[in-house]
Order: sequence, then structure tokens, then C-alpha cells
Amino acid sequence: MAALGRDFDGIVAANALVAVDDEHDPEGGTTAFERAHVAFLMEQARGHLAELDGALQRLERGTYGECEGCGSRIPPERLEIRPAATTCVSCAEPGRHRPRRPAH
Repeated sequence: MAALGRDFDGIVAANALVAVDDEHDPEGGTTAFERAHVAFLMEQARGHLAELDGALQRLERGTYGECEGCGSRIPPERLEIRPAATTCVSCAEPGRHRPRRPAH
């Protein structure tokens, strides 16, 4: 996040030094794309951080690794690849949602 923020600030600062008219400047489209791309990456990183925060909360509650779809345990291999996973592979498949089993 910090590196992306520095990249974004650098793009904005570089454009502030030059009178950029994105519509008529041949480089304008490129700088607009760079800003949009870095902003997208920052938003994506914020989303990943929010997912990890949720995983930490589930860990504190003792529900980490429990599928929110069916209540079964999420395989450790899936959690190793996606530590913030909230569903097992079966429930994560598009169009497949099993009803959550009742809590014991």
C-alpha cells in the first residue's frame, strides 16, 4: 500500500509540474492510464487487507477455517493458498451454495 501510494503521489506530482491537457497531449492518455491503474491497484490492496482483517477476526472468535456456506472445515491447503477464504471449494463454486448446517 505504501509503495502504491508513493507511485500515485509521484504520478500526480509529475503532472503538477507540467501543464497537462490529457485531451491534446500525446502523453496525457498515458499519465491518465497510469493514475487509474495505480488507483485500481490501491483499491484492490485495500480489499485484500479488509479480507485479512476479517480472517483475523474469525481467528479471534475461533471460527477461522469454518466454511460460511456449509459450516464444514475449509481444507488447510485452501487456507494456505487463500488465508482469507471464507468458504470451502465446493461452496465457492459459482451457482453452488449449500445451506449452512445448524450450529451445535
